[in-house]
Amino acid sequence: MNSPQAEKPANKPVVAAFDFDGTLTRRDTLLPFLLYKLGAATVVRHAIVLSPTLAGYGLGLIRNDVAKERVFIQCLAGMRMDELQQEGERFASYVMPGLLRQEALQRLEWHKQLGHRCVVVSASLELYVQPWALKAGFDDVLASRLETLEDGIITGNLLGNNCFGIEKVRRLEALLGARNGYTLYAYGDSRGDKELLSGADYAYYRKIPN
Repeated sequence: MNSPQAEKPANKPVVAAFDFDGTLTRRDTLLPFLLYKLGAATVVRHAIVLSPTLAGYGLGLIRNDVAKERVFIQCLAGMRMDELQQEGERFASYVMPGLLRQEALQRLEWHKQLGHRCVVVSASLELYVQPWALKAGFDDVLASRLETLEDGIITGNLLGNNCFGIEKVRRLEALLGARNGYTLYAYGDSRGDKELLSGADYAYYRKIPN
C-alpha cells in the first residue's frame, strides 16, 4: 500500500463508501450467517421450500428485495430481534474475520489515515454488518434492516427499502446531504452498486487499488 496522499479538493470533505458482500468480503455473507444461526440441516430444509424463489431470482425473474424477504420470512420470522442481534454480533466476531478481503481492509486503513469519512453501504443485514464495521473503524453503516412487531418479534419483512441499487444513493444522500458537498470514493462489485459507482468521483468496480 502506498503512503497516503491527499487527493481531495480544498475545503471539500472526502467520503469513502464501501459495499460489503464481495467488496469487503470474499463472498456473500447471508448464507454463512444462516448456517451459523440455524445449522446446515435446517438451512437445507428451508432451501427446499424456497427453491422456486431461488430459481426465479437466479433467472432474473424475481427482484432482489422480493427474494430476500421470502428467505427472511422462511428462515427468521418469529424470532426475537434482541436474540438475533446477539447472534449477529457473535457472527461478526467469530466468522466474519475469515470472510474478509485483506486488500479491502488495507484500502480502508488508507482512507482512515487520510481522515476520510468511511461508510459501509450494503444490502446485507445491519444486525451483523454494523457490529463488525464499527469495530473495524467505519464511521457509519447503511444496511438492510428487519421489521419487528411491537414485542420485538421479527416478521421477516424488510424495514424500509432493501439497501440495493438506487437505495444506496438515497441512503448516502440522507446521511451526508447533497452529493456536490463532498468528494466520493465508491467501491462495489455487483449490479446493486451500479448507481452508487456511477455518481462517484472515484469509482472502483471489482478492483481495490494498491
